[in-house]
Amino acid sequence: MNGKIYAKVFDKHRSVEFIDFLKDLNEAYTKDSIIKIILDNHSAHISKETMKYLNSVPNRFKFVFTPVHASWLNIIEMFFSKMARSFLRGVRVFSKNELKSRILKYIEELNQSPVIFTWK
Repeated sequence: MNGKIYAKVFDKHRSVEFIDFLKDLNEAYTKDSIIKIILDNHSAHISKETMKYLNSVPNRFKFVFTPVHASWLNIIEMFFSKMARSFLRGVRVFSKNELKSRILKYIEELNQSPVIFTWK
């Protein structure tokens, strides 16, 4: 990986956008890497279009799906919840770009003192 924060933001969450994200990941990692992604059960993650793309890059991606109705198990949900309660509490944003900038600033600050998360 090139060390950059992946910061592409889409207006919609369809298969087209998800496949575009997968293609970017495919380019960002070395060809011998298996890219593991934890996902929720959104329809774009298992659509015909997504499956067609995955078949074009066999064994490149490994998806781990969180259980249905168990968002508390989804680490990204926990991450965004913590961010909303701490960093974004009471903040009003006026554009997607401003929100994106604030989120990237939060991630940058967290990465200055990383803490390893251990499941218990």
